[in-house]
Amino acid sequence: MEAANGSSLGIRHYDTVEFYVGSAKQWAYWLASAMGFTLEGYLGPETGRRDRTSYLLRQGAIRLVVTSASSRRTDEIAGFVHEHGDGVRRWSLEVDSVESSFAQAVKNGAIPSLRPERLQDEHGTVERAAIRLYDACEIRFVNRDHYRGLYEPGFRAPRHAVSPRPAGLTQVDHIVGNVRENEMDLWAAYFNRALGFSTFIDFKPGDIGTKYSALLSKVVRDETGRIKNPINEPYAGLKKSQIEEFLEAFGGSGVQHLALATEDIVATIKQLRQNGVEFLEVPGTYYEALRARTDLALTEPLAELAEQGILCDMEGQGYLLQLFTKPIGDRPTFFFEIIQRRRGSQGFGRGNFQSLFEAIEADQRQRGNLERA
Repeated sequence: MEAANGSSLGIRHYDTVEFYVGSAKQWAYWLASAMGFTLEGYLGPETGRRDRTSYLLRQGAIRLVVTSASSRRTDEIAGFVHEHGDGVRRWSLEVDSVESSFAQAVKNGAIPSLRPERLQDEHGTVERAAIRLYDACEIRFVNRDHYRGLYEPGFRAPRHAVSPRPAGLTQVDHIVGNVRENEMDLWAAYFNRALGFSTFIDFKPGDIGTKYSALLSKVVRDETGRIKNPINEPYAGLKKSQIEEFLEAFGGSGVQHLALATEDIVATIKQLRQNGVEFLEVPGTYYEALRARTDLALTEPLAELAEQGILCDMEGQGYLLQLFTKPIGDRPTFFFEIIQRRRGSQGFGRGNFQSLFEAIEADQRQRGNLERA
């Protein structure tokens, strides 16, 4: 039975993205001081949870949780970080009914990783469940309709203040997964079958790449179009692709990046640069080609886009503006994308792929990871 919001699983929107990391405290400080998130909550030994430490951060409608092990016995967290480095362990979807969404997903072929449970304290009840995704990731269903607390039981107000430098980020636009060769179709089918998604875009051989490296990609999305998940896999090239580098460094398939939306990308990128965030550098010839185009009808001055290194891709009557951070950890794995959609754009920057790949390959070359071993 289709829910009133248009999703057969009752999916409302992205809820939270949770990272497992070596030091949640240091990540929380970086997300606040560099990315502009506000520290809203804390869970740890002082709140009665002795095996882990978690910090809750928010900016706009984006909610992140960073979690690290507080005990040698916390095998789930410590094992993830040892194998994969700092990275996304799960992302959550707020749904109308956790039990109904979970049951329908499992009936459709989803692999359960957490059966429906209720967390309760004096503020009410949070319902949650989860299904498997990729190697060490999961999708969690959550409902907080009957909870009036901070986030969920165990979380309290932060123990110390961190002054954020807000950057105008508003919501999660999409979440990108990198998977092994010949896994893309498998995971796209998994999304579509288990969650009722559909394949929105299919980038085939020759669509994304340079003379050195390439990838294949499919974008799946829910019925409302609010939940969008590109899936990338490597494609044969002369040198090691960014996807192969990720798979080696991460130790398998996983979440490569979060795309965070803004309503003023020029101001956002300026602030993030001032905060110390590093971005990929696009080739200088990119803006020469952009100035030569006759179909541009931009709200933003092209000179400002060039000054901040922002990529622009036309799509019908709309256009997309985007820029990618460098990997934010020591392993060349996870990064953020900053994105703004104008006049109904629904694309993913296909016109920027060549310049983006050249920028990524330049970074790979500096790390010594472009050549095959």
